[in-house]
Amino acid sequence: MFKSLTSRIAALGVVVVVSILLLVAGMVDASRQTQESFHWVMHSSQVLRSTNELMDSVRSAESGQRGYILTHNPGFAQAFDREIEEARGAYSQLYELTKDNSQQHDRMRALGLLLEERIELMRTPLELARQSEFDSARARIIEGRGYDTMVALEMAAEKFISAERTLQAERVAAAERRLEGLRTLALIAGPLIALLSALISMMIIQRIRKPIGVLSGAMDRLGAGDFGDRIEGDMGSREFLKLAAGYNTMVDRLAAVSDERKRNNEVLQKMHQDVVASSTALKDRNDVIELLAAMSHRMQATRSDAELAEVISIFVPRVLPEVPGVLYSFNNSRNTLVPVSHWGGSSHMVDSFAPETCWALRRGQSHWVSGTGKDIRCEHVPEAHEVYHCEPLLASGDVIGVLYLDISLNEEQHFRVSMLTENIASAIVNRRLQKDLKEQTIRDPLTGLFNRRYMEEALTLEIARASRAATPLCVVMCDVDHFKRFNDEHGHDAGDAVLQQVAKALMEQFRDGDIVCRYGGEEFTIIAPGTSQEDLLRRVEHVREAVRGVEPELRGTSLGRITMSFGVAEWREGMDREGHRLLKAADEALYQAKHEGRNKVVGFASATE
Repeated sequence: MFKSLTSRIAALGVVVVVSILLLVAGMVDASRQTQESFHWVMHSSQVLRSTNELMDSVRSAESGQRGYILTHNPGFAQAFDREIEEARGAYSQLYELTKDNSQQHDRMRALGLLLEERIELMRTPLELARQSEFDSARARIIEGRGYDTMVALEMAAEKFISAERTLQAERVAAAERRLEGLRTLALIAGPLIALLSALISMMIIQRIRKPIGVLSGAMDRLGAGDFGDRIEGDMGSREFLKLAAGYNTMVDRLAAVSDERKRNNEVLQKMHQDVVASSTALKDRNDVIELLAAMSHRMQATRSDAELAEVISIFVPRVLPEVPGVLYSFNNSRNTLVPVSHWGGSSHMVDSFAPETCWALRRGQSHWVSGTGKDIRCEHVPEAHEVYHCEPLLASGDVIGVLYLDISLNEEQHFRVSMLTENIASAIVNRRLQKDLKEQTIRDPLTGLFNRRYMEEALTLEIARASRAATPLCVVMCDVDHFKRFNDEHGHDAGDAVLQQVAKALMEQFRDGDIVCRYGGEEFTIIAPGTSQEDLLRRVEHVREAVRGVEPELRGTSLGRITMSFGVAEWREGMDREGHRLLKAADEALYQAKHEGRNKVVGFASATE
C-alpha cells in the first residue's frame, strides 16, 4: 500500500515535472515567436522611416532647385545635390529591406523609376540655371511636368507606405495573438499545476502563483493599451525573470512602434501643410510675375516721363499692397535725385537730395532701418521716421535711382522689391535712350542747337498756334560776319569753335520760349512766339551787342572779335502756313543788314522801303 502510494506520488511528481517542463517549453516557444513577430514589426518601422526620409530628401531637393533658380544663390544648388544623394541612399536601403516581401519589392522598384524620373526633371532646369539661363529654367518649371511626376511619386510612396502599415498592423496583431495564447496557456496551465503541486508542496504553489499573477495582470493591462506598465522585482525563478524581461522588451518595442506611428502621422501632416503652403506661395509669386510683366509692357510703351510715372504709381501699389513709397531718379546732371513717382500717401517725400546722403546708393545695395538705433539712418529721411527701406535701382552695374518705402520688408516683400526694381530700372534706362535718340534727330551735333528739320516743323506748328490765338510770331535770321576769314586764317577747327561760341551766346541771350536753331553753315534761325517785330528788334539789338563781346579762342590763341548781322520778320495773314514766305522775309532783312555794312539789326518792313 505504501509502495503503491509512493508510486502514485512519484507518478504524480513525474506528471507535475513533465507538466512544468511542457509549460516552460510552451512559454519559451511563445516568447521566441513573440520576439520574432516584434522583429518584423521593427523591420516595418525601419522601412516606413526610410521611405519618409526618401520623400523628405526629394522635397528638400525640389526646394533647393527652386531656391537657386529664383535667388541665384549657389547654396541652394549644393543643397539640391546633397539631398539627391541622400534620397538615392535611402532608396538603396529600402531596396534591400523589401527583398523579404515580393509585392513590396515590386512597389519599391516602381517607386525607384519614378524617383529617377523626378530627379531628371528637377536636374534639367537646375543645369540651365547653372549656365545662367534662369529664364529658360523658370519656363521649364512653369510647364508643370515636374508637378505631375512629383504627384505620381507621392502617390506611389503613399501606396507603398499604406501597404507597409497594413503589413505592420498584421504583424502587431500576430504578436498580440501570440501574447494572448501565452496568456491563455498560463491561465489554463496555472491552476492545473497549482492543483498538482499542492499535493507535493505549498511552497511550489506560492512560487508559481505570484509571477503568473504579475504576468497575467501585465498582459491584461497591455491588452487594454497600457504601454507604460513594466514587470519589475523578483519573479522567483530564472525562467519567469527571463519571461518578464522578454515581456518588458516586447512592450518597449510596441511603445516605440506606437510612438513612431504617431511621429510618422505628425510628419505626414506637416508635409501636407508644407506642400499646401508652398503651392500657395508659388501661386502668389506667379501672380506677381504676371503683374510685373504687364507693368513692364506698359512702361516700355510709354512716350513721356509723365506716362512712365503714372504706370509706376498704378502698378507698384498692386505689387506691394499697403506699402507707401517714392521713386527717386537722378536729374540730367546726376548730382541730385528728384521724385519721379509716389504712391500710398507716403508722408516722407522730399523735393530732392544728394546721392551721398543715401546709404543704399553709397553701398550699391539694400539699406533699411527697423527702429531707433538699429542701423545708420540716411540723411534724406526725417529723424522722426524710425522705420524705412531704401532699394537702389541698378542697370548694367550703374545706379540710376532709389526706391524708398515707408516700412521694413518681410522675406516675400524683399522678393517682390527685387523684381520690381529690376523692371523699373530697365524701363527708366529705356526711356532715357529714347530721349537721347530723339535729341540726336533734332539737334545739331556741333552746336547743340535745334537743326533745320526741327526748325521747319516747329515753325509750322507755331504759325498754326499764332493764327488760332491771334498772337504775334517773329523769325530772326542771322549769321556770322566774315566767317570765311576764321576758316582761312586758322583752319576749320577755328570755324567750329566760333560757331560753338556763337550758339552759346544765342542760347544765353534769347528767352526760354524762343527756339534757337542752326539753319546751316554759319547761319542761325530764331523762332520767337508771342513777340511783335518792334519788341523783338530791341531785344535782338541787345543780343548783337552781347555777341560783340565774345572773343573765341582755339588752343589758347585768340581768334579775334565776332560780329553778327540780323534780319527780323513778323508773320502776317496771307503768308503761307509752312513759313516759307516768313523765312524769305527774314532772309531779305538779313541781306539788307549785310549790304549796309554788317553788324546790324534790320527789320523786314525797313528792308522793303
